This record gives sequence, C-alpha cells and structure tokens, in this order.
Amino acid sequence: MQRGRRAGAAALPVLLLAGVLLVALNMRGPLVAIAPVTDDLRRDLAVGAGTIGLLTSIPVLCFGLAAPLASLLIARTGVHRAVLVSMAGVLAGTLLRSLGSPAAAIAGTVVIGLAITVANVVVPVVIGRDFPGATNVVTAAYTAALNLGSTLTSALTAPLAELVGWQAALAAWGLLVAVAAAVWTTALRRQVARTAAAEAAGTAPPPPPPAGPTRSVWRRPVAWGLTLAFAGQAFSYYGATAWLPTLLADENGMTKAAAGVSSSLFQVLAVVGAFAVPALVAWWKRPSLVLLAVTALWVTLPVGLLVAPSLWALWCCLAGIAQGGGLTVVFIAIVRRSADLTENRRLSAMVQGGGYVVAATGPLVLGAVHDATGGWSVPLLVILGAVGVMAVAGTASAGGRTDDEIEAGPVPVPAGEERRG
Repeated sequence: MQRGRRAGAAALPVLLLAGVLLVALNMRGPLVAIAPVTDDLRRDLAVGAGTIGLLTSIPVLCFGLAAPLASLLIARTGVHRAVLVSMAGVLAGTLLRSLGSPAAAIAGTVVIGLAITVANVVVPVVIGRDFPGATNVVTAAYTAALNLGSTLTSALTAPLAELVGWQAALAAWGLLVAVAAAVWTTALRRQVARTAAAEAAGTAPPPPPPAGPTRSVWRRPVAWGLTLAFAGQAFSYYGATAWLPTLLADENGMTKAAAGVSSSLFQVLAVVGAFAVPALVAWWKRPSLVLLAVTALWVTLPVGLLVAPSLWALWCCLAGIAQGGGLTVVFIAIVRRSADLTENRRLSAMVQGGGYVVAATGPLVLGAVHDATGGWSVPLLVILGAVGVMAVAGTASAGGRTDDEIEAGPVPVPAGEERRG
C-alpha cells in the first residue's frame, strides 16, 4: 500500500498542480480587491455604502445561487474546459469592473461571481479525479492558495492604486488570471498529447465501465450534513471577516490600523490549518474527528472575545487556523463521500451552493444583531451557534470511505466524462 502511494506521488502531474494553485490564487482575490480602494470608488463613482456593499456581497450570493448552473455547465463542457471558462470569466469581469462606471462595476462583479462559482465546483472535482494518490495534500495546497490569493490582493491593491490609480490597480490582477489560464491550457494540451500517444502505443488504460444510475445527492443525509457543516463554516468566516476589525476597535479601543491587523492574522493563519488537516486525517483516519477538532478551535474566537478580549491576537490566530482547516476538511469529505465523478460534481455543487447562500447572510445578520442589541456579545453568540451547527452536522457526516478505498484508485469516471475533460 505504501509502495502504491509513493508511485502515485511520483507520477503527480506537476504542471496540472501548478495550474490548480494558480487558479486558486484567482478565486478569492477578486472578492477582497474592493475593500482597499473603497474610498476611491465612492468618490470617483459617486456611490454610497450600499453600492459598495453590493460589490462585496454579490459574488458570495452567486456562489450559492449559481452553483447548480455551474454543475450543469461542467457536465456539458468537461472539467478541464470548465476551468478555462471560469478563468475567462474572471478576466472579463475584472476588466469590466475597472472601467470606471457604477454599472460596469456591478456588471463586472456579477461576471466575476458567476465565473468563480464554476471554479468553486470544478476544482475539487479535478483534485478528486486527477490526483487520486494525493487528494488530501493537493486539497490542502488548494485551500492555502485560496487564502494566499486573498492576502496578496488585500496587501498589494492599495499600494498599486497609489501608483497607478484604482482602475488600473483592479485591472492589474487580470495578469494573474491570464497566467493561470495559460498554464492550465498548456497542462491540458500535454495531457491530451499523452493520452493520444498512449492510445497509439496500445498502452492506454482500458476505458472505465459505464456508470450505473447516480444517486440523487438531495436524498442523501450525508449531503445535507456536509451542507450544514459548510454553511456553519462559511457563515462564521464571512461574518468574522466583515466585522472583526470593527468589533476590536469598539471593544478594545484600537485604531482602525491596529484593528486591521486582526484581519491579516485571521487570513494568514489559515495556511497552517489547511496543511495540518491532511496530516491529522492520515493520523486519525476519520475526517469527522478532524472536523470536531477544527470546530473546537473555531469556538475560541467567540468565547475568547467574550471572556478575555485582551487576548484578541491569540483568538484570531486560533480561529484563522480553524477557518483554513474547516474548508479543507469539508472538501476532503466531499471527495471521500462521492462514489464517482458525477456524484462528486453534484455533491460539491449542493454543499457549496447551500453553504454560500447562508454565508452571504453572515455580515448582514451580525450587523443587524449588533444594531439591535447595541453591542457585540450577542453577535459573538450567533457565531458560536453557527460553529455548533458545523460541529454537530460535520461530525455526523464527514466520516466515510477508508484509506484503503481511497488508495485503491481514482474516483471512477462515468463514460463520456473523460473525453469531455
């Protein structure tokens, strides 16, 4: 078994892995690019806070509402071509958003949201199909790249805007999208060439048997459990991301600059959680136990800020590890609980679709509760409740196929999917 694992690692398609990571860098950065130049947009576009709020909430709403449509697109185009469609959409939306009018900004944001929705669904499918011997590690690297992309965009957009203006600063991120698309195209061409050469030499593996009737994910309790777990994770993440700096400024008397440090800690430490989860899954053998440990770290944020707010840096670090680990363990569970590529795609669409619909309400709900109560204690309790839902639902549904089943081979590919990929 260990020999098989080493062979799988040796055969890891490096260029395709680079493509996955470059695509991931472009899947969260466009969401946070607006925040550093908010004042510039409000001044030059003559818009209010409500419009700026739309520019940050529209993509998350797309993640939820458009996930089923993304799944259908992937079924028609194949997984690899769907990634190219996604990157083309992100590039078009990025350029459209930077044109300098309110209508273009909103339209570009919608295009970006729809395009990233496709990537949200298809990249876990690519990982499950093309990296069967290293699914956990590649999922961790993918999650880390998501957070790295948002961190880089948050850190560099404002300095770029000072040098070249906010429009050029937003458009400049299209260069990273173009690089990702170019690498992905090259990887796809090489894979097609390898497959053709193997078929000509008679060394290609036999085609997979036709897939039987696929179970409806909507009727599977495990699908609903993973959806609830992801919803709890995403609600807590987006709610905390939106309000943590304000909370710390209000409760601890920090300046905006000092409170902003909390956001960077919360984002950067996600990389630790992303890479720790695969090691824990390999050690403990059950993703459900890992998810329970992740939620225990998540709990430290609301409880810690209620009980010992002066230790905010510690709570932000622990919760940052938790949010990176939570995303990773749910994605690992999706792959493990899928019988074939089609079920993987449908389960990914259901879990992310439902989860992101709930996540989009996070900033709004926490803000409304704060306004109604005049403080941050009750909003923190709301986050605690969401983490509790994640713990209960995730622990019940994240366990699944054993390591032997995973190592036995890739997720089976239904007839026709490989040709479209």
